Amino acid sequence: MTIVLPRTKSALKALKRSEKRRLRNKAIKSALRTFLKKAITALMEKDVEKAKEAVRIACSRLDKAASKGVIHKNEAARRKSKLMEKLHKLLSSA
Repeated sequence: MTIVLPRTKSALKALKRSEKRRLRNKAIKSALRTFLKKAITALMEKDVEKAKEAVRIACSRLDKAASKGVIHKNEAARRKSKLMEKLHKLLSSA
């Protein structure tokens, strides 16, 4: 496998920018997965107060990731919808 390096100044700059974005996106996605996991865990434990707070934080992080372009806004909306559906099921059963 050969590594192709950028030949022009603009291509080199584009490579640097894309690497910065990739690292930023990676960190945001990783944190997002953590908050989603915490929310789902809280929902499965059926602890209403803990679940409410975890879902609120997860929704906020989803919105933030979508606003930064890390994930698509429809993906954020879909994930929020799924979380809210699970939360409302928990609230109606409690």
